[in-house]
Amino acid sequence: MSEYHINGGVPINGTIKVSGNKNAALPCVAAALLTDEPVILKNIPDIEDVRVMLEVFSALGGTVENIQPNIYRLQLQNIKFSEIPEEQAKKIRASILFAGPLLARTGKVILPPPGGDVIGRRRLDTHFLVLTELGSKVKVGNNFTFTAKRLTGADIFLDEASVTATENAIMAAVLAKGKTILTNAASEPHVQDLCRMLILMGAKIEGIGSNILYITGVEKLTGCEFEIGADFMEVGSFIGLAAVTGGDIHIEGARREDMRPAKIAYGKLGIVWAHEGTVIHVPKNQSMEVNHDLGGMIPKIDDAPWPGFPPDLVSIILVVATQIKGTVLIHEKMYESRMFFVDKLIGMGARIVLCDPHRAVISGPSKLQGSELISPDVRAGMAMLIAAMCAEGKSVIRNIYQIERGYENLEERLASLGARIKRIE
Repeated sequence: MSEYHINGGVPINGTIKVSGNKNAALPCVAAALLTDEPVILKNIPDIEDVRVMLEVFSALGGTVENIQPNIYRLQLQNIKFSEIPEEQAKKIRASILFAGPLLARTGKVILPPPGGDVIGRRRLDTHFLVLTELGSKVKVGNNFTFTAKRLTGADIFLDEASVTATENAIMAAVLAKGKTILTNAASEPHVQDLCRMLILMGAKIEGIGSNILYITGVEKLTGCEFEIGADFMEVGSFIGLAAVTGGDIHIEGARREDMRPAKIAYGKLGIVWAHEGTVIHVPKNQSMEVNHDLGGMIPKIDDAPWPGFPPDLVSIILVVATQIKGTVLIHEKMYESRMFFVDKLIGMGARIVLCDPHRAVISGPSKLQGSELISPDVRAGMAMLIAAMCAEGKSVIRNIYQIERGYENLEERLASLGARIKRIE
């Protein structure tokens, strides 16, 4: 297996372009199933999760053509199978996103249990809720089988603001008969991207960006050309990396509206940036000191459904906090196992008290030492890489497959900023 060898303690400097949003690319690939006409997707990141989704699209009978770097032409005229291949389903949780489109177009889908990051219990119940409300029958065994003669619009209240369940509901509802109302729907930028793509295909969706969506079903969708938005998780990662290494970078292609929650959270750690158009400038000489709450209280950074601070940046900002003067509480409310990688940071010299599976108190700054690490998931892996980049000495990160599921050409792009990183096969 491949690994990263990193010599830390070097500031990163220069310009880096942000990749397309992984979490938008995955449902948009699945949404291409909803029409028999060609769909052209632009700004698709070249990462493992996307490659797996494209493999599933091909296995169902579709054609996939990489017409230019990061641009794909997808078409599925005749669906040959309604079963998601087990091998691909085990690799990524996003395989479940094919359930809604397949059910809407063929009336049946067989779904093996999806895989993905091991960050605690990840419920599938909300997917079952929305698809059964739309008229599907569900049979649970070794696989999940959904069947429906014709989906029918419904007034649905989601029991949690699940991103992927919201996306499945949207993709199923756009071809359902009648009107669907989704309340307590997720509203993340990637959910908004999916809705915009579907509207270009002829779908009728109102309320984009809110937690109530109104969808009027149509008989048929057409092909389209759609450009995926910027990956704001990647932007947040690069901001943290620049700050802890004392670097000065420009990040091209960032959407201002996507960075508002992160700006508040990073501001609590004394980290600021300037945003001109679509370019973020993270300057060196940050204050790197905790800004206390009123009355001198210890600040808390916690995640929440959008527009709250994104849970995928919790691991990143936790590492950044180890290099900040002062004490801060990080509260991960959405996944109970996401913080279990902090023992590796403690081994590197970080001063962290893991209060329980959801809360950690970090006191900094701590001088980190290079170490041998194993990436448990995409975001924790990137957090470990950031820790290695600001640590003294050499670090080795193994199982980098997990990191590269979410970050495109990482070694090459970081090396262009002066990072001393090598990918070893």
